[in-house]
Amino acid sequence: MVIKITPKQSKRINALIKKLCCNYVDGNCLLLDDGEEHSCVQCISRYEIYCNYFKNAVLPADRELFAEIMQPTSKKQCQICKSYFVPKAKNQRYCPDCAAIQKRKKATERQRRKRAVQSQAGFRVQP
Repeated sequence: MVIKITPKQSKRINALIKKLCCNYVDGNCLLLDDGEEHSCVQCISRYEIYCNYFKNAVLPADRELFAEIMQPTSKKQCQICKSYFVPKAKNQRYCPDCAAIQKRKKATERQRRKRAVQSQAGFRVQP
């Protein structure tokens, strides 16, 4: 199965290959080496992913690019700031920045309710 990519993704892929692929040496691929030098198939292609080693071993290193190419519908929209992000869990609602703020608000509200219940039950709250 050949996976389609855009020219913008192709630039990011080439940078990733040059940085992380252990089979890439001076524009040549060690996996294709049979005594003669063969250029890296993935660096040449601009519109599709051909190299299985790249797809399985190198591409997952860049989570955003991997999600963009392999799972095009995996991006979610933050319910607070409306920006798109790659979720780490399937029920994640907020981007990482908004999640920290929302977690703090929820903890504050939870403590407020807890203190209200304690004061109604007759417990003495120390100032």
